[in-house]
Amino acid sequence: MKNAVIGNNKQKANLIVLGAVPRLLYLLQQETSSTELKTECAVVLGSLAMGTENNVKSLLDCHIIPALLQGLLSPDLKFIEACLRCLRTIFTSPVTPEELLYTDATVIPHLMVLLSRSRYTQEYICQIFSHCCKGPDHQTILFNHGAVQNIAHLLTSASYKVRMQALKCFSVLAFENPQVSMTLVNVLVDGELLPQIFVKMLQRDKPIEMQLTSAKCLTYMCRAGAIRTDDNCIVLKLDHDLKHAHELRQAAFKLYASLGANDEDIRKKIIETENMMDRIVTGLSESSVKVRLAAVRCLHSLSRSVQQLRTSFQDHAVWKPLMKVLQNAPDEVLVVASSMLCNLLLEFSPSKEPILESGAVELLCGLTQSENPALRVNGIWALMNMAFQAEQKIKADILRSLSTEQLFRLLSDSDLNVLMKTLGLLRNLLSTRPHIDKIMSTHGKQIMQAVTLILEGEHNTEVKEQTLCILANIADGTTAKELIMTNDDILQKIKYYMGHSHVKLQLAAMFCISNLIWNEEEGSQERQDKLRDMGIVDILHKLSQSPDSNLCDKAKTALQQYLA
Repeated sequence: MKNAVIGNNKQKANLIVLGAVPRLLYLLQQETSSTELKTECAVVLGSLAMGTENNVKSLLDCHIIPALLQGLLSPDLKFIEACLRCLRTIFTSPVTPEELLYTDATVIPHLMVLLSRSRYTQEYICQIFSHCCKGPDHQTILFNHGAVQNIAHLLTSASYKVRMQALKCFSVLAFENPQVSMTLVNVLVDGELLPQIFVKMLQRDKPIEMQLTSAKCLTYMCRAGAIRTDDNCIVLKLDHDLKHAHELRQAAFKLYASLGANDEDIRKKIIETENMMDRIVTGLSESSVKVRLAAVRCLHSLSRSVQQLRTSFQDHAVWKPLMKVLQNAPDEVLVVASSMLCNLLLEFSPSKEPILESGAVELLCGLTQSENPALRVNGIWALMNMAFQAEQKIKADILRSLSTEQLFRLLSDSDLNVLMKTLGLLRNLLSTRPHIDKIMSTHGKQIMQAVTLILEGEHNTEVKEQTLCILANIADGTTAKELIMTNDDILQKIKYYMGHSHVKLQLAAMFCISNLIWNEEEGSQERQDKLRDMGIVDILHKLSQSPDSNLCDKAKTALQQYLA
């Protein structure tokens, strides 16, 4: 059985379904079973627990914990170690309630006794303690049963695993606990005070995990007032050189930004790490520009997650410090901060409303006037997101703050990204009929001029496609479509693009025509007649034979409007 289940989750699940667990537990608890048999049973159970969370639930349902705790009373060390290894695996699973360790009051004192038996009992028991110590009640129980004295000497163990698990124990015992912290300060291990041992574990030649955990211990002791903030061990090691501390924070934020850049699960893990969001948000107001930049980069990376934008970013009101950063920051910080603001302004983001209320429109319109093309792009991109499915009032605010002069300046920007995002903004502004008609009634003349210029200019396919899509939106207006119908120059351009070699442009031009000839709308007959006279129907017949199925379908649908 043992060999069959090792590393094979399917086999583990099969054995559990076949009822192996109650049988193994029965053999484990039988007085007539040999110690070798009991040990083998504990090993197989431990292997089953290494599988999925459902496996652990099945084991818990069979009351495995009391059976294994009973096994710890055996005189045989190998059997005790097998039971502890299995208990360690079960207690470190997220589905196991920590309280199960504290139900029987005799368990903790017995575990303290077993700490002296072997390096394995030390490693497993410390691991169980560090996972099951959640909150002041658990800290008190462990503290009262001599956890500090029993675990302290393990920090000098020859085994790295034992040292590491002991260190983790101290970090959970000292967390927000002045009583434990005050005791730790005076504990001697081989003639050396505990804080000094923690400081040694901070040295750069030690593994990162050890450095971080010992830093945690010292930090918790410092917060509890057990170590003074100006104590040498704190000043020299944690903040000996502020520049070094800044470099470390900067590096940490950069690392998290890279880790979270393309993986949703990793982003979730980063955000769910205790106090992580608070630390990153605090980083936004750091005195060091480099740390601020790295913190913004980190948040920008995390803001790629739709779920986090809806939850954590709202819970921590990330937009508030971000807006502060945007008020007064060097360009390099502004570029990343404004890029992140684009994400916070997506239509599903709950931060969108408060950002709008805090004066973001003026701020973003200001960015569009920057000499830095990246800032112009982000300013206009954020406005584009803001305008998507927005109310008429927001659209009017954008147009007023941006001014038509600036909008048309951006439409002739030398940077292609700026031009594309400005077209995107215009397309979002010109959506939903009442909005289209309202905007075109006040800015129609200038918009039609801009559209003409772009369609005549030397622009790539994407730019022309976006421009034709804007025309299609205008053609969807009730009164706005007349601005197209009375402009022969524009109609000729639409006709030209219907016969273009690029399918994308043909499709976009087709949308314009479909919106102009749609039967159910007032004046459709006159529009159809005018377009027929221009030769549009002949082109539609040609396109209905197109090898491109999409184009062919759209042409047939348009022709049906003539037949209806």
